[in-house]
Parts: sequence; structure tokens; C-alpha cells
Amino acid sequence: MIYTCTLNPSVDYVVHVSAFEEGGLNRTTNEAKFPGGKGINVSRVLKRLGVDNKALGFVAGFTGTYIEDYLKAENIETAFTRVDGDTRINVKLKTETETEINGQGPAITDEALQSLLTQVKQMTEGDIFVLAGSIPKTLPSSVYETLTELAAANGVKVVVDASGKTLLDVVSHKPFFIKPNHHELAELFDVEVNSAEDALVYGKKLVEQGAQNVVVSMAGDGALLINESGVYSATVPKGTVKNSVGAGDSLVAGFIASYVKQGDLLEAFQTGVASGSATAFSLELCTAEDVKTLREQVSITKVE
Repeated sequence: MIYTCTLNPSVDYVVHVSAFEEGGLNRTTNEAKFPGGKGINVSRVLKRLGVDNKALGFVAGFTGTYIEDYLKAENIETAFTRVDGDTRINVKLKTETETEINGQGPAITDEALQSLLTQVKQMTEGDIFVLAGSIPKTLPSSVYETLTELAAANGVKVVVDASGKTLLDVVSHKPFFIKPNHHELAELFDVEVNSAEDALVYGKKLVEQGAQNVVVSMAGDGALLINESGVYSATVPKGTVKNSVGAGDSLVAGFIASYVKQGDLLEAFQTGVASGSATAFSLELCTAEDVKTLREQVSITKVE
């Protein structure tokens, strides 16, 4: 089974206002709401690519129910842990500029955390566990490391999409796959990453520290896959970027979906890059048809 974990999911409320007036009455010209959170995005794209999975994490209140119902309507299995309060609402205001107002989310008790830890302890070899997104302020900052260590001890392949110290802390536990973009890679090592050559140097360091497969995405400049077998470069398809939200999550989902079907890391890399691009070129998360079309435009080259 593939499990995704979103510790602080949200209901994303996207509103379009043609001429926003601060302090006045504004009416939307268009609006939409959908479940948010990086792990949830991975679950949704996995399902679109024909791969069953189960979504874990914490939900609360009527907004948490909305997320559960939404995912169930997409035939995605859920096993969220319920907590008191309400799952946060993130407002995305789109006018001449784009403004975001993100909620804080409910408090996560130690009892709720223990419930999640129990779920992870029950995972077995052959399972894949995806940890993606931010950590609620009421959880210890080391929670990703704890979850990774627990899952890895049972032979579970752990995928981590995080940044900063959170990502560095899990690398020593040999995660199967991590995906820093070039900005996050630069932040990790407090350096500038301005080229594929720079990304290669620091991506290799993450492999040396324990990560099994590192993909560094560099927006329009392509992506690198670095592992003990070598270094591979991928081109990105040509297209107009309409939406950056969820592109990285789609890359993760595409990589996993291909890997569980084919068992080939280069095929997974190619599909992952196509999936990220397909989401970036659309106003919503990618579809299987879009990924299949764009995949033919992604070429993989062995760098070393």
C-alpha cells in the first residue's frame, strides 16, 4: 500500500476579484474550494494515474469532513486521525496580484500523534510512505524524523517532500526519495545554486548522507536525478506555466506511480517530470492524459 501523510491539511478557498478595494465591499467574479496540502495533492494525482493509496494525517471539524468527503468522492481511501477544532482554511485571493492568507490549523494532542505513530508501526516491507508538507506548531519539529525512522525500521520506502532542517534531519535514515528544488537545496547548505553543476554538487552530498534517490527540480532548466548509480538529467516540456501550486507534489506522485508499476527509476524520473509539468501547464492538478502526452517530450541523459 502507498500511504500519504499530511499533518496540516487545509481547505483552499480560491477567490477571484476583478478590482480589489481594500477596506471596501468586494464581490468575487469566480471562486472554488478544494482540499489542500502536499500529501493530499500526492494522493489525488496518484489516483488520477491509476494508483490506489490511503491518505493519513489529522483532520478536524466540518472542514475536515469536507476533505474526507471530497477524497472519498475521488475514490481515495482515507484513515485520518480526528482532533478537536477545525481543519484550517487557506484563502487564495487572486486580483491584479496574488495574496494568500493561511490558517493555523487545530492543535494536535499527544494522543492524536500516538495514533498516527501506531498506524506507521503497522506498515510493512513493500509499503511506500509519503511525508509531505508543513508541520503544525503543536507538533515537535522532529516529527518527520520520528515517522521516517519508524517506517524505515519496518522496511518501508519513505518519500519525504520537505525543506530546511526538517529534510536534513531525515536524510540519515535513508529515505527512498527526496525532492528539493534548487532554492531549497541552496537553503539546505547555505549556498547559491545557480546551475545544474551547482545542484549536482549538493545533490551528491544528500546521497552521501543517506538519501537513496534525490531529484533536484530547476523549473524551466529541467531536473536532475542523483543516486549511487549515477547522475541523470531530464529536459522539461515546453508550455505556458499557468499554475505552480501542486507541481512539485505532482512530480512526486508521478515518480511513485511509475515506480510501483514499472520498478524502473529512470522511467519514474521521466514520468515524474512530465507530471510536474502537466500540473504547471494547467489550472488544476494534472490528468493521466496530459502526463502521457508530455512524457514523450521529456528526454533523460546520463550525466555521469
